[in-house]
Amino acid sequence: MRYEIIGQTVPAVECELMQGESMFTQSGGMIWQTEGITMTTNAKGGIAKSLGRMFTGESIFMANYTAETDGAKIAFGSTVPGSVVPVDVSMSDIICQKGAFLCAEQAVNLQIALTKKFTAGFFGGEGFILQRISGKGIVFLEVDGDMVERNLAPGEVLKVDTGNVVAFDSSVGYEVEMVKGLGNIFFGGEGLFITKLTGPGRVLLQTQNFNDFAGKIISRIPNK
Repeated sequence: MRYEIIGQTVPAVECELMQGESMFTQSGGMIWQTEGITMTTNAKGGIAKSLGRMFTGESIFMANYTAETDGAKIAFGSTVPGSVVPVDVSMSDIICQKGAFLCAEQAVNLQIALTKKFTAGFFGGEGFILQRISGKGIVFLEVDGDMVERNLAPGEVLKVDTGNVVAFDSSVGYEVEMVKGLGNIFFGGEGLFITKLTGPGRVLLQTQNFNDFAGKIISRIPNK
């Protein structure tokens, strides 16, 4: 499989497949394709895993696209301004926030990942259930705004607004901390909780928190 990231504002990834190669995405992820592509829809990984994906914000059913001829092309597009980022999970699993998954090669596995501490998900603002991506091949992640990559040394800590975390290596520790100080809680404007990431491992961040952005738009819609 060869691919090209197309566009800058709301980018897409166009994949060129050899005969028999296949990609999968959640429903609605495909934006164009050439002739020579067949589509099937199934509950990838079985019903149990599919129901788990529902809680991460993804579709229960996945659309699978398989090339019948060499050189067939298919493109998958992001939904908001930002970036499309390829990640090879062959060497290491990654954990990502719900909504970050765009598409992947067929040998990539997508399943739920429970946080180690209940409070991390319950108060984290992005849901108790994250996604674990493993297997062999490339997964494409959707990033809101620009991507920032940090490589944490063992024991190194990075504290991030939860909505700005895209993904991190499975070796990275993840928990949520309450903001200290009553003044900060009531007047700081940054929410009650922040995400604490502890190395070693790679962390992918996004410069835009789309949930906050959408909230600001909603707050400006006139009420009748």
